[in-house]
Amino acid sequence: DLGFLSVVIAVGVSMLCGLLIGLCHVYIKIPSFMASFAFMYICKGIGMVSYQGHPPTIKDPVITALPTTTFLGIPFITWVAIVMFLLCFFIQEYTAFGRHIYAVGTNENIPRSVGVSVEKVKIGVFTLAGFLFGVAGVIGAIRLGQGQIAIGDDKMFPAQAAVVVGGTSLAGGKGGVVNTIVGVLIMTVLDNGLVMLNVNPNIRTGVQGVIILVAVILTAARGAKVISK
Repeated sequence: DLGFLSVVIAVGVSMLCGLLIGLCHVYIKIPSFMASFAFMYICKGIGMVSYQGHPPTIKDPVITALPTTTFLGIPFITWVAIVMFLLCFFIQEYTAFGRHIYAVGTNENIPRSVGVSVEKVKIGVFTLAGFLFGVAGVIGAIRLGQGQIAIGDDKMFPAQAAVVVGGTSLAGGKGGVVNTIVGVLIMTVLDNGLVMLNVNPNIRTGVQGVIILVAVILTAARGAKVISK
């Protein structure tokens, strides 16, 4: 019964998780992929214990009305996505932090040699990611009308596919939010097309897997590094 304060708390906790993942990756030297997966299961466990089998229902009338709310004919949730895109685009194109992200992704030794704290950049990226994950989680809960531990499980693989298809290199230093938007649109059109053709859901997942594989091969072929950071 906290209203919009609950949204702030949820996003704040998600940012804290992103910060902790970044600290584990930077200072304990755990690969970022494994650190992220470990925290995913840790947080799921905490959620299962806190819910005790009874997912909380959202009862605030203002919040429950948001999925059907529109502004200028555009749904509220779409506006949230647009704001998040513009925020990330601004950080990417118009801040030193955004430029440092590209530099660290390309070659860590170069920014380190000119005094850039590579560790702080990495931790900042994970914290920003935590903020975005928190917003996505809140939107998912609002659409469903309650909190669910597995609310985004079916979105993780398509999200990865969209990022790779958009041209973001798993080796770092290449890509961007505009590329990812293009990848999202491609994957959405493809998935909707397969649904309209009544293709088996398992086959749709297989098609996404093939797309990721091809996209990674094409990305790796243009760079010297193929190791995911």
